[in-house]
Amino acid sequence: MTQPIVDVQKLSHVYMQGTPLSHVALNEVSLQVQAGECLAIIGHTGSGKSTLIQHFNGLIRPQSGKVIVNGMDVSQPKIDIRSLRRQVGLVFQNPEDQLFEKLVGDDVAYGPFKMGLPLEEVKNRVKWAMDLVGLNFQEMKDRPTYALSGGQKRKVALAGVLSLQPKVLVLDEPTAGLDPRSRLELLGRIRRLNREEGLTVIFVSHNMEEVSQLADRVYVMANGKAVCEGTPRQIFGNQELLREHHIGTPESVDILYRLRERGYDINPGAFLPEETACEILKLIQR
Repeated sequence: MTQPIVDVQKLSHVYMQGTPLSHVALNEVSLQVQAGECLAIIGHTGSGKSTLIQHFNGLIRPQSGKVIVNGMDVSQPKIDIRSLRRQVGLVFQNPEDQLFEKLVGDDVAYGPFKMGLPLEEVKNRVKWAMDLVGLNFQEMKDRPTYALSGGQKRKVALAGVLSLQPKVLVLDEPTAGLDPRSRLELLGRIRRLNREEGLTVIFVSHNMEEVSQLADRVYVMANGKAVCEGTPRQIFGNQELLREHHIGTPESVDILYRLRERGYDINPGAFLPEETACEILKLIQR
């Protein structure tokens, strides 16, 4: 197997270490992500997901263990942190946390401009990134960021990260607070970035529907540990695991488990909507 683009080795992190209020957020977490993969990290609130992903671009430095991103060891004091953050783009759950400029075009251009790129290259990157996320450059570049909807702000934040042309895109609850239409559109954009642009995507989510639709693999976090990993089919097909760690399920999986509990011979691993429909049709046709 090739060297992973993100390699986490026995990573531990304690908040307020050495005080009576110390809290173990991560406890010897190991995780690997291959280039071009789409990886989901799931688990209850407080399981350590957000702390983990903030190590990927150096927002938090390892206290114990290692985080190696595309050959760069994040624990090294002399690491080129700017280079790291150009390779790993992190989009926060709240888009307002990373909107810096008054106008949309200026905000998307902020990163490339700080990189010292020629103005023509900056403009090309801004147009490219805005197009990728579904923002019309001519219509939106002079729009005030404060006047945007929640979905538009999320797109601008994503475009600002993509304008750096990172190798890894990290998303914290990418569709939180979006209406169903905006959610589906953004999921489609993320899927295309991964499948067509070859961008490595890592995302944290409580929404099991989007996990089932996007992820190639899933890591389950609990109490600061990575307790298991597998494909969505392996994770959602393991009812004991779901119950033990209080993991929600996509609606399709929930339907299949309910049918099986009522005595029907059905495959709960058939979580994709079209597969679920086939399973139900088999029951009807018997």
